[in-house]
Amino acid sequence: MSAPVQIASFDGRTALILHRPHPLVEAITRQLAQLGVRCLASWPDLPVEAASGADLLLYDADMGHDGQFPWTPREAPMPAIALIGSEAPGRLAWAIRLGADAHLLKPVGSGGVFTALVIASEAFARRSAMRAELAGLRSRLEQREVVAEATACLMLQGNLPAEEAYARLRREAMTARLTIETMAERIVHELRAGHVHHRS
Repeated sequence: MSAPVQIASFDGRTALILHRPHPLVEAITRQLAQLGVRCLASWPDLPVEAASGADLLLYDADMGHDGQFPWTPREAPMPAIALIGSEAPGRLAWAIRLGADAHLLKPVGSGGVFTALVIASEAFARRSAMRAELAGLRSRLEQREVVAEATACLMLQGNLPAEEAYARLRREAMTARLTIETMAERIVHELRAGHVHHRS
């Protein structure tokens, strides 16, 4: 059974609205102000200094383009909400490729912003957790690969069976008070540098 979703408070947060001057921006700003969110509107550029301090992003999916963002697609460092007025397939594809966490359909009336913020924040949190998990899995895979490489090096260097070479790697790690992975990296580095690894 999954944990219940906690509905976040947005009071005190800062939102960037990347949209040309328009009554839509005023409508969104009013709704955000009611939630305690401070707004910074900009067009056509997204100020880097403002982006680094913002918690939320709402951007025009109808007239926006990649060059407006200081990050690669799907790498927005905050929840991103696409403001969509045109259902042209090319514009929708661009909004998806950019990595929208939620969307608001234009014209924006007197509601809808809070729902979009909640959905975007939850999607962003999931995306961030998946990215962190993937980085951890990659790191563990790299560590396993270096342990396997160091074990193979010890096998070749000492004409040892795999079990004995791995046991030797473990002993050397314990003696040096290092993790097996760190010891393996040291052995591989030494051998790649052309140094003979002195076995214990």
